[in-house]
Amino acid sequence: MSRAKGNIAEDKASDFLSSKDFFILERNFYSRFGEIDIIASKDKVLHFIEVKSALDYELAIQNITPTKLSRLIKTANVYMKKNSLDVDFMLDAVVVTPKSIELVENITL
Repeated sequence: MSRAKGNIAEDKASDFLSSKDFFILERNFYSRFGEIDIIASKDKVLHFIEVKSALDYELAIQNITPTKLSRLIKTANVYMKKNSLDVDFMLDAVVVTPKSIELVENITL
């Protein structure tokens, strides 16, 4: 996916999350391990969110591989350490398709 398409999906995901009472803290946080698309908070829980878009839900969600999840966890740990945070957190995904946007909380493999 091109960076432009990724930005559009991230914009849609951010708007969707904001409408669900998430507070967007940061977008596109980079570490040497990878990138976190959106970092948000809601109800005193920090959410590290991977945005995936495709023509349908199954194609999008399949792109969250064990390697991607491992990089997401490592990058979340870097963010927490860099900001001296000791709070509850979750790894989530927002799946953006032409027909819907869906939040998948607490992703694991």
